[in-house]
Amino acid sequence: MSIDIGNQRLVDGLNLDVAPGQCTAIIGASGSGKSLSCLTPFGLTAGVAAGSAHLDGIDLLDATADQKREARSQLTGFIFQQPLTALTPHLSIGSQLQEASRQAGAAKVSRRELARKLDRVGLSRADERLDQFPHRLSGGERQRVMIAAAIAHKPKFLVADEPTSALDASLRADIMALLDDLRDEYGLGMLLVSHDLASVENHADQLIVMDAGKVVECGLTADILARPQEDYTRQLIAATPRLSDPAPQLPAVGEGLLDVRDTTVIFPKPGWRRGKIKAVQGADLRVREGEALAIVGGSGSGKSTLGRAIAGLGPLTSGQISWRNEILPGRRHRSLAMRGRMQPVFQDPVASLDPQWKVRDIVAEPIKSLKPDIRANARDKMVAQALVDVGLDSDYLDRIPTSLSGGQAQRIAIARAIISNPEMLLLDEATSALDPLVGSAILDLLTELQRTKKLSIIFITHDIASAKRLCHSLVVMDNGEIIESGEMTAILRDPQEKATQKLFAAY
Repeated sequence: MSIDIGNQRLVDGLNLDVAPGQCTAIIGASGSGKSLSCLTPFGLTAGVAAGSAHLDGIDLLDATADQKREARSQLTGFIFQQPLTALTPHLSIGSQLQEASRQAGAAKVSRRELARKLDRVGLSRADERLDQFPHRLSGGERQRVMIAAAIAHKPKFLVADEPTSALDASLRADIMALLDDLRDEYGLGMLLVSHDLASVENHADQLIVMDAGKVVECGLTADILARPQEDYTRQLIAATPRLSDPAPQLPAVGEGLLDVRDTTVIFPKPGWRRGKIKAVQGADLRVREGEALAIVGGSGSGKSTLGRAIAGLGPLTSGQISWRNEILPGRRHRSLAMRGRMQPVFQDPVASLDPQWKVRDIVAEPIKSLKPDIRANARDKMVAQALVDVGLDSDYLDRIPTSLSGGQAQRIAIARAIISNPEMLLLDEATSALDPLVGSAILDLLTELQRTKKLSIIFITHDIASAKRLCHSLVVMDNGEIIESGEMTAILRDPQEKATQKLFAAY
């Protein structure tokens, strides 16, 4: 099969086969053609496919629009990457399951049966969930709802497009185990698309490695991982962080820099409900000069809320944050000088950049705000140097964010953060949206900046294996509390808390 968009061929010469009960995984870097390959035959992209794609005797590439619609509604279930955007926001979970159950022509399904479908995918309080809306559920809960909807009409084939990329390690393991159980129970054939090799290696029977729209390598998963034949495959395997990797040599640390004591963040419950939510409770942590500290935990553990409070980007209900033994005021009263010393880098690199600005203006923005006395010529030189520091050249100065890849956009975001010569970077899931090759390059960049600029780093992530590559120290959060903290290697060697052990076991 080949796929064109306009006059450009984006996928060329793809061959794959999925048998009932079997899982075939397509892996590769962003832009390699993975999602395009699995969605285009069903008419779900702007691509035009040539060749053949047979599903239960139907050639999808030669089918009419009605036949494709029938193949989607009766034979196939789809699990998409972002469940919050894939689910209809104004319909209750029950209504969406009802719609999914009836799309193959079935009669109206009873409430008890709908609850049974949610219970089958491991969602707690199933009957109560039927009346809730997608925004009321966590990421893992929404993904379970999407899986329930995907199999509600009893399809023969399941297409899972990055079903776990937005989830923490323990949730990833739970979701993949659930998909394995469903394959065994219903005899489903599954086409799994992922850039996360670690999450598919123990679940896929066959592996297809793609790069730039072409198949680089294919075969049994165990054979490819044990004896990769192509350099690209070896690069993917090497770039996938694992807890079993040897501890890296990290730069030495200095004196105390940041001291966070008894930090608490409380939010009012949304909507009409009374009461409050304790998002962070009594958190203590310390960061030294040149130290990288990881804050890890499951979804909803409070790690991002704590990070935003530290950086002055979010509320702080109580507690004390000190910088070089000087107590910092609340976020509305921090000086420009203090804001310049601690700079954030966010999870979605493209969304964090102004889509209408050129790169030169994006990177220069902190200097204009924090150091308005610097003249334009000197500012332009600082921008150019910041790009060099993150491995980019002057060709990027006049580009806009939508013309950048995810890795390029994240480098621009880091250049914007370091141009004011901060002493600390606070990174919130800065690599979780990136494929292994790009994520590995960003981790290497951060390590180099740490060495050359003596930066301290707070690295908020759900990926402990990535944190191990960068960080000296580890803080583990669960349900708004810091349950374990200390030297990274010591906690990895002997985790004391059950929640920490569960996070590690997912690897």
